[in-house]
Amino acid sequence: MQKKLFILFIFLFSGIASGFAEAPYDGWWLKGNALYQQKEYDSAVYYYEKIAALQPQNATVYYNLGNTYYRLNKIGPAVLNYERALNINPKYKEAKDNLALTQARIGNRIASGTDIFFVKWWKSATQGETASTWAVASLLIFLIVIAALIIKRFRGNAIRIPSQLVGFLCFVWVVCMGFAVTAANNKSAGNKAVVMQNDAPLLNGQKGKTQSLVPEGTTVEIKDSNDGWVEVLLPDGRRGWMQTSLLNKI
Repeated sequence: MQKKLFILFIFLFSGIASGFAEAPYDGWWLKGNALYQQKEYDSAVYYYEKIAALQPQNATVYYNLGNTYYRLNKIGPAVLNYERALNINPKYKEAKDNLALTQARIGNRIASGTDIFFVKWWKSATQGETASTWAVASLLIFLIVIAALIIKRFRGNAIRIPSQLVGFLCFVWVVCMGFAVTAANNKSAGNKAVVMQNDAPLLNGQKGKTQSLVPEGTTVEIKDSNDGWVEVLLPDGRRGWMQTSLLNKI
C-alpha cells in the first residue's frame, strides 16, 4: 500500500497531462505545463482555468487543475477538479487515483456509510454514465416486442410466439426504460458539490443550530436549495443545511 501511494505521489508531482486542443488553446497549454514544471503553480492555474472556462467538457484540464491545486495545498479545489474530470470521464484512472490520494489528506474526513447490497447495486446501475446503455437496451427490446407482435399478427399460424413471452419482454422494456430515465436524471441533475471551506458549519435547519463541522474537500449531495441555503447529504448519511457560498458544484 505504501509503495502504491509513493508511486502515485511521484506521478502527481513529476508530471502533468498534456491537453489535445487547437489554437488558441495550444499556447495556454504550453504555458500552463511549462509553469507547472517550473513549480510556478499559481501561474499555471491561471492558464488552466482559462482553458477550463472555454472548454468545460475537457476532462484533462480539470485533471491538471487538480494536480496543480494539490501542489498549492488547496484540498477543496483539488478534490473539486478531480471530481469534475471524473464527472466527464468516469474511467479516468489517473484522476480517480489522485482523488483518493487527495481525500486521504482531509483532516477528520467523513467516512462513507456502507449501503446494503441492493442499494449499492441500484446506485451502480443508475449512474449517469449508464444512461446511454439502458437507452439502447430499451430501444432494442422495444423493436423485438414490435417484431414479435407483427409476427404474431400476420404469421401466427406459421410461427407460434407465446403471449407470455411478449408480456415478459414488455415488462423488461419497462424496467430498462425506468433505469434509463433514472440514470439520465442522475447525469443531468448536477446535484453534487464539494465543501470549499474548512470546518464549514452544518446546521439542523436554515439559520438553525450548528450540529457538526464539515472539513474542506468533502463531497456532498445536494437535496434541496432555498434562498442561499442548501440541504446536503453527507457521505455518512447525515443531512443538514449549509450556506451555498461554502460549496462549489461539481
